[in-house]
Amino acid sequence: MTRIALLLCVAFITITCAPPDRPSDAGNSGVVRAVFSEIWSKGKVELIPDLFSENYVGHFPGDQTVHGREGLAAEVTAHRTAFPDWAEEVEDEIVDRDRIAARFTSRGTNTGDFLGNPPTGARVEISEVAIFRLEDGKIAEQWVYPDILSLQRQLNARSQQ
Repeated sequence: MTRIALLLCVAFITITCAPPDRPSDAGNSGVVRAVFSEIWSKGKVELIPDLFSENYVGHFPGDQTVHGREGLAAEVTAHRTAFPDWAEEVEDEIVDRDRIAARFTSRGTNTGDFLGNPPTGARVEISEVAIFRLEDGKIAEQWVYPDILSLQRQLNARSQQ
């Protein structure tokens, strides 16, 4: 009887001290992956309301802050006008409840005006990191860190040829 009580005690402690299942991790990861594969890579801005909260805030390079779904749609549209074949591929992802960090590679050909500069025709490939904060299964805030120096070098190298 003592053995059974001891086993039940150990089982109870093991179950109650185990880390909780976090099914939202998989759902949140799917939301973020859709941002890369559908919105930035295919330009499907109509999906933004499904993936981003109404009060979304995006922090981009150069102290550029994007507010709301409409601001993000304008940003995606402008970027894909400059790089119509832009594609993003996730290389690594770290998920912790409502936070996701992703390292990804972006590729595209500059055939439209970009940041006030005329198109260069350059094919670029850069590494980027983004951190996402989600609320209720939607992205509420995002910080993006592209390799701007590499992007500038690739664009400038092509424009000087």
